[in-house]
Amino acid sequence: MNAARRIQAWIDATVFDLARQMRWSYLPPLMVYLAYGISTITGIVGTFFVKEYLGLSAAFLAGLGFWAGLPWALKMPLGHLVDIIWRWKGALVWLGAALLLGSLGIMYLLITAPDAMASILPIPAWYVTAVLLMPCGLVLQDAVADAMSVEAVPTHDGSGAPLDEETLRALHTTMQTLGRIALIGGTLIVAAINIVAFEGAEALPQEAKAEVYARIYAIAMIVPALSVSGVALAAWQRRRSGATEPERAKTRPNPWYFIGGGAFVALSLTVGLLDVPFAQEIVFAGSMTIVLLLMRQLTRAISPAQARMLFGTALIVFVFRAVPLPGPGATWFVIDGLKFDAQFLSVLGLIASTLTLAAMLVLRPYMAQRRLTRVYLTLTLIAGVLALPNIALYYGIQNITAPLTFGILDARFIAVLDTAAESPLSQIALIPMLAWIARNAPSDLKATFFAVMASFTNLALSASALGTKYLNQLFIVTREVTDRETGAVLIPADYSQLGILLIVVGVLTVALPLATIAIVQTSRLRTTD
Repeated sequence: MNAARRIQAWIDATVFDLARQMRWSYLPPLMVYLAYGISTITGIVGTFFVKEYLGLSAAFLAGLGFWAGLPWALKMPLGHLVDIIWRWKGALVWLGAALLLGSLGIMYLLITAPDAMASILPIPAWYVTAVLLMPCGLVLQDAVADAMSVEAVPTHDGSGAPLDEETLRALHTTMQTLGRIALIGGTLIVAAINIVAFEGAEALPQEAKAEVYARIYAIAMIVPALSVSGVALAAWQRRRSGATEPERAKTRPNPWYFIGGGAFVALSLTVGLLDVPFAQEIVFAGSMTIVLLLMRQLTRAISPAQARMLFGTALIVFVFRAVPLPGPGATWFVIDGLKFDAQFLSVLGLIASTLTLAAMLVLRPYMAQRRLTRVYLTLTLIAGVLALPNIALYYGIQNITAPLTFGILDARFIAVLDTAAESPLSQIALIPMLAWIARNAPSDLKATFFAVMASFTNLALSASALGTKYLNQLFIVTREVTDRETGAVLIPADYSQLGILLIVVGVLTVALPLATIAIVQTSRLRTTD
């Protein structure tokens, strides 16, 4: 009986309490987060488009990932802009929607009207433009969604009495958790759509495949519509209640955020247009310098002890996210070597999203009760262990396990197990950071403070892309590229160096974060949060 009561209490605290804390005002930012999650619908079709239509190398694509990640480093000045134009912040969501629509429209036309597009610009140039427009639109909407998530949390109860600190902390934590759930829920919807869309696509002729790809990009155009609907709903809620924009402390503009943002844009354009050697490295170093200087500006609003903890925490999160990845060669291998088709990759995405949602609900109490350093220490060790199945698949462990288990432990089963274990990891790793931001954001710098950690840690994704590029230049991986007209092989497939690449990535995944945690915790930047 006691065991049953404990189970009932755990379920209530883990699941139903989250539902009880839901507020009608949470819906607008959740719609923007949901749109962000659904925007991943083009991930798989984009991989197959590049593989089948473009002869771009893994190193070039990794470099393109670097440039695509840089707009996220601008989230800090954008967050400050949101604080300043708080009443009109919804306009940035509309601008982001226009950029997203442009990106999706380009990709749709590249598939449905490639000759017409090629007559204006080369197809690779159009593709690069579409890839760069997408993060620009997403970062605008994400900066506003973070601000909306703070605004959505009520500060008074139904009788007009101010809520106590513990209640506010719980509501903010719930809002951030629901935001992650909405985002991952979007990827869950995406996986389900892809499974249906790609059913039987592997056996279709190339022209029919192109129709499937175009249909997915057409469906993706719901993303900008959904995000602007969230802003419209927030405005309707205020009109319906007769309320105006919530009162808040007026933010004093700090020109350094915009000077830094302008310097970032100028540096990127100058280096890019002049075709300077090591352009990505120069832009990364310049961006890092700018972001650190802007972080220094922000820390003047908090105590020296909090500032040191902020930098220590940010450094740990940065290195955790900056670990290089195998790159597109790993995906090419499972497509060519293991014969994973688009539908099966969609099934893996569906499993990943479902388990991530479940893990967020189950582990929410654990994340709230553990120190951030302990959480990242645990996640780092788990990430190292979870690198092993991919390495084993490359070296053919499925050829041993499948005969011994009557075909059960084949490559696809091992891939499902790996996805089931690893998928919650990357998303859960974000929750401690978001909770830390929610607890420590100054009242008059909500969006700016949210954007500070996001800008710095998102710059880590650019560092990860650089590391990925270097590894792909050191360990060359190529997929087969054929001429669409003659069928002649232009670039032969070569996965001979992929195994050592996967091993190096696995070692770095463990070594770099562990070394950073040790350094931070033995320095003045030691974090106890």
